[in-house]
Amino acid sequence: MPEPLLPMPEDWERALCVVAHPDDLEWGTAGAIAGWTAAGKSVTYLLVTRGEAGIDGIPPEQSGPLREAEQRAAAAEVGVHTVEFLDHRDGVIEYGLALRRDLAVAIRRHRPELVITINHHDYWDGVRWNSPDHKAVGRATIDAAGDAGNRWIFPPTGDEPEAWPGVRWVAVSASPLASHAVDISAQRERAIASLAAHESYLRELYDKPPLEQAAALVDDTSDTDPALFGGRAYRSFELITY
Repeated sequence: MPEPLLPMPEDWERALCVVAHPDDLEWGTAGAIAGWTAAGKSVTYLLVTRGEAGIDGIPPEQSGPLREAEQRAAAAEVGVHTVEFLDHRDGVIEYGLALRRDLAVAIRRHRPELVITINHHDYWDGVRWNSPDHKAVGRATIDAAGDAGNRWIFPPTGDEPEAWPGVRWVAVSASPLASHAVDISAQRERAIASLAAHESYLRELYDKPPLEQAAALVDDTSDTDPALFGGRAYRSFELITY
């Protein structure tokens, strides 16, 4: 039997969410973010790409701006008003020093105590192969959280911010090695609205109207195992401490 999940820490003020694509946070994590912003915490989004290769029927030069706008709308639904993009190429993100440096600079600029990313392991649920972009961004984010605190790694140039050793945790959403969770039972409607904002993406993948499809997906990705978190709807995280 797996161990019960612990509540996520609440003694923090600022979080930075780092993911590969628009919509990555809306598949489950947005419910937790909605609860945090409702409690007065500051949350910022950092997207490594604009998701321009994510819709087969729309060319990248059109899809990128469309998905950026939808991501900003999705973030606003859960109380997030700062959304930044790094402009790495969708689908071919490379783990390496360039990505680590970009993420470390962003962490130094936003000075979060909590950094959130999504599953960087090879599989989802132990069976479905994970995207190379997710793996590259998740692993680089975990490394960059440490890089950001070391002034001798990626020394600042020009007006770049100084080192920020204040990251206390990286929380990996939907990890197969989950240890903690957030109660999202009160955030269902906001989570649905956030995912439904990705209208063009949902219309490409599904036959149902976006709002109806978003409701089904949010309910499907909200875990409720009574043995793990008391039967409440929750989002799980692997919590890495620094």
